[in-house]
Amino acid sequence: MRTYAIGDLQGCAHEAQLLIDRIVDDAHQHGQAQPRILFVGDLINRGPDSLGALRRMKALSEAHPGRVEALLGNHDLHLIAVAVGAQRASRSDTLDEILAAPDRDELIGWLRQRPLAMFEDAHLLVHAGVAPEWDAAQTMALAHEVEDVLRGDGWIDFLARMYGNEPNQWDDSLSGIARLRCIVNALTRMRLCAPDGSMDFLHKESESGPEGSGLVPWFDLAQRRTRDVTVVFGHWSALGLVLRPNLVGLDSGCVWGGKLTAVCLDDRSLLQVDCPEYREHSGKK
Repeated sequence: MRTYAIGDLQGCAHEAQLLIDRIVDDAHQHGQAQPRILFVGDLINRGPDSLGALRRMKALSEAHPGRVEALLGNHDLHLIAVAVGAQRASRSDTLDEILAAPDRDELIGWLRQRPLAMFEDAHLLVHAGVAPEWDAAQTMALAHEVEDVLRGDGWIDFLARMYGNEPNQWDDSLSGIARLRCIVNALTRMRLCAPDGSMDFLHKESESGPEGSGLVPWFDLAQRRTRDVTVVFGHWSALGLVLRPNLVGLDSGCVWGGKLTAVCLDDRSLLQVDCPEYREHSGKK
C-alpha cells in the first residue's frame, strides 16, 4: 500500500479534494487501488471552508479506517478548546460555521480522538516538531499520554490549562499539567530552539531566528535524537517544502497562496495543487 502524507489544509477543502483525487490516480498508476493517506494536522482555520474540510476528513477516516488518518495540529486543538469554552476565539479564526453546525458535537468528538503522532515504516509524523531529548519511541509514548487525557473524562479541564509557553524545555521529571503542556507545545507549536533545546515561541515569520539570537530550527539541533528516523511535519509555512534524507516538511502555504503538498513516503515522489491566496501571509499561524 502506497502511503502519502499531506501538509496543512487549514480549511482549503476544495484543494484537499483535488489532491486526494490525484493521490488516488497516482496509486492506480502504481497498481494499487487503496492508498494510505495521512494528514499532518491543521485541517481547519484560516481558509474558506473549514466546515467542509473537517466533514470530509471525518467521513474519509470513518469510511476507510486505518487508511485515512489525521494528526492534531495547533489549530485543531484550538477549535476543540473554543468549542467547549476553554479558549477564546481569535478575530482571525474561520471557525464560526463549524461552531454553528448541527453536527458540531460529532465533529469535535471525532477530532479529539485523533493522534498527536504516528510512526509508519521508519517515518515519525508530527504536526510541528520533536523535542531534541526524545527518540521516536519516547515521542510516541508521550503523545499517547496527551491523547489519553484528551479522550478521558477530564479533557475539558485539561484544555483550559493547556495554553502557555512554560515549561519551554523538556525534562523527564516534569509532571502534571506542566508535563502535558510541554508535550503539546513540542508536537504542535515548536519551530525554533535555542542551542540547549529550549523552545522559542516568539519568532514565526522566517525560517531562522534573528541574527545573533542563536535560534535554529528544531531539526538542526546537533543533539536531536530522532536523526535515525525520518520525521514528517507541517506547521511552518514560512519554511516551505523541505526534503532531506531524514526530514520532510510539508507546509507549503496552501492558505497563503502557495501549494497543498503530498509526498509519497515510499519513493519521495511529490504531488501538489496550486492554491489561491485566501489569506495575506503575516507569518502567524
